[in-house]
Amino acid sequence: MNKLAVLEIKFDFNGDKNTIYPVILSDKSEVILIDCGYPNFLHLIKGAAKKDGVDISKLTKIIITHHDFDHMGALAEFKREYPHIKVLSSIDDEKYISGKEKSLRLQQAEAIYDKIPEEEKESAKEFQRFIQKVENVQVDMCLKDRDSFSWFGGMEIIATPGHMPGHISVYLESSKTLISGDALIVENDKLMIPYPQYTLDIDNAKKSINKLLNYEIDRIICYHGGTYIKDIKESLQSIILD
Repeated sequence: MNKLAVLEIKFDFNGDKNTIYPVILSDKSEVILIDCGYPNFLHLIKGAAKKDGVDISKLTKIIITHHDFDHMGALAEFKREYPHIKVLSSIDDEKYISGKEKSLRLQQAEAIYDKIPEEEKESAKEFQRFIQKVENVQVDMCLKDRDSFSWFGGMEIIATPGHMPGHISVYLESSKTLISGDALIVENDKLMIPYPQYTLDIDNAKKSINKLLNYEIDRIICYHGGTYIKDIKESLQSIILD
């Protein structure tokens, strides 16, 4: 039996209250977590999964939609606790997750450092140090656009660059569900692209949204904002035109 659990992880980050929504997919042979939170989030995800009747120790795979610290931060912690778990990411993001190349988010933070006001520089340096501490993990399987798997009644990988160039989303054919990572967010009940300061290429992000119009989608699960189900096609079209 297929089961989709949307985890609600509430936490404080730098004094602000936040919520993220990782997803766990279970079928008769696979238990797959999509994105795994900030560093040291294993216990939070384990607790949320238990409430949904999912035993984290049964995980077979973790899919990372992109290498931002809030999506892969706890990956090394998971691998230490459960070494059997296989890590999957896009072929373009593998080099950042494994540490072969410097995080694009860190590169961005370093590039803007000299342009920010003096009073903000210490916190900016602290943010850089935070990203540098995220542990790298070897990727076991690289994914590319249109890769299809039988897991969970049919799963397709969709390359959705923009937020980051190697970003991927996951489409579940049987339930017409899109797990969007950070290709989309929900804020104030509105579907949108993450803010420009977090999206490295807005034009590409909009092209990715246009690509999603080729899919029959009844539900979008956003890592930031949760589940969105109303007027999906119209909402996607309005993002492209914005």
